[in-house]
Amino acid sequence: MLIKAEQKYVRISPQKMRLVATAVKNLVPEEALDKLKFLNKRAAQPLAKVIKQALANATNNFKLKKESLKFKSIQIRKGSTYKRWRSVSRGRAHSIFKRTSHIRVILESKERNEKSKDADQISKRKGK
Repeated sequence: MLIKAEQKYVRISPQKMRLVATAVKNLVPEEALDKLKFLNKRAAQPLAKVIKQALANATNNFKLKKESLKFKSIQIRKGSTYKRWRSVSRGRAHSIFKRTSHIRVILESKERNEKSKDADQISKRKGK
């Protein structure tokens, strides 16, 4: 079973957000939250919020235990870019791009996957 949580238009560039995401994507979600709490990057806070949101979705909506969850993927995609400008000498302007990110966290349950694998094996045996 897949549990999804998404946050759009986060005002941090995707490149900076991916640095933090790759640091925690191989951990268990509970350990990832602990690591993000002490990670000295601005991108850690919005990512932690989305992970907490995914854990809350799993416990409230699907009645799953936090210990039985693991990351299937953490996707950081490019959002829209706000275009601003700054005036410089001789009446000219320089462009400023304020980039945004979309964060998607997908969790999967270890328990449900094991049960579904067993069910698949049983159905294959019956088909033989």
